[in-house]
Amino acid sequence: MTKENWQEEAKNVARGIRRRVLEHTVRNNGGYLSQACSSAEIWASLYTKILNIGESEAPMIPAPFPGVPSAENKDYFTGYAYNGPKAPELDRIFLSPVQYALVLYATLVEVGRMSQEGLEQFNTDGSTVEMIGAEHSPGHEITAGSLGQALSQVAGIAYARRKKGETGRNWLFMSDGEFQIGQTWEALAIAKFYELDNVAIVVDVNGQQADGAMKDVLDIEPLTSRIEAFGAHVIKVNGNDVEALVKAASAQPGGKPLVILAYTNPYCGIDLLENRYPKLHYVRFKSEEERSIYAELLDAMNKEQGI
Repeated sequence: MTKENWQEEAKNVARGIRRRVLEHTVRNNGGYLSQACSSAEIWASLYTKILNIGESEAPMIPAPFPGVPSAENKDYFTGYAYNGPKAPELDRIFLSPVQYALVLYATLVEVGRMSQEGLEQFNTDGSTVEMIGAEHSPGHEITAGSLGQALSQVAGIAYARRKKGETGRNWLFMSDGEFQIGQTWEALAIAKFYELDNVAIVVDVNGQQADGAMKDVLDIEPLTSRIEAFGAHVIKVNGNDVEALVKAASAQPGGKPLVILAYTNPYCGIDLLENRYPKLHYVRFKSEEERSIYAELLDAMNKEQGI
C-alpha cells in the first residue's frame, strides 16, 4: 500500500465511522455522536495503519451473550477475536471509556471485521453488542469498569507479556476525562517505574464530559507537562489528522510508556453539533424538527459516500 493509499483509506474509514454513528443516532433518537466526531480519525488510523494485528477470528454477526464467566460456563468468550489472534509478536488494543463502544463497533464494520447486521444488534436484549461495552463485546477484551480503571489492567497485561518475552505493543484508547481520576495517575507511575515501554496510550482530548466542557468542570491542563512529570513520553498532535497520529505512533521511547495526546474537535465533520455546546456527551434530539435536520445531513453524507 502506498503512502497516498493508506491516507485515503484512513480518511474514508473515518468518514464512514461518523456516518454510521449519525445513522444510528437519527434512527434511535440518541447516540454518542460527538465521540464519533472527535475520535473517528484515531480509530481509523489505529485499524488501518498503526496496529500490528491479525485477521479477525470472530463471526461477522456477533454471537449472543454467553452468560457470565465461570468454571462451568464452557461457552464463555471475550470479544477480542475481532482483533485477530493473540500472539507474542502482535499488538493488543484496549478501550477504556466504554461509552465509545458504538464508535468501536462502527470502526469494526468499516474495516470489515464485523457486519452491519452486528451493529444493528446494538443495545438489544441478549446481544453482546452492548451500549456500554464489556469484555464479551466485539473488539473488547476487558471490562474497563468505572472510568480510569483500564490503564491499571493494561499495565498489568503489559508487564506479564514482557515477562513472557512477548514483543507486541499494548495500545489503550483513553478519554481526557480520565485524567480527572486518581487511579489514572497511579497507573502511570507504575508504568514508568516498571519501564513499560510496551504500553502506548492514545487520548481523545476533546475537552468534553457528561457535565459540559472539561475546563468548566475540572480543568486538567497543562496536560502535557503533568503527564511528563509522571515519567511518560508525551507527544501532542492534532487528533483529526491521520498523518500526525501515525507519525506519533511510531515513537519507541525506551523505558517509558508512550502517551499520544490527540487534541480533537468534538463536532468534527458534523458542524451541527456545535449548536449544542457545551453539552455534547450524548445526543438526544429535543424535537422532531431537530431530528429531521440531522436526517437531512445523513442523506447528504450518504450521497457523498455513494450510499
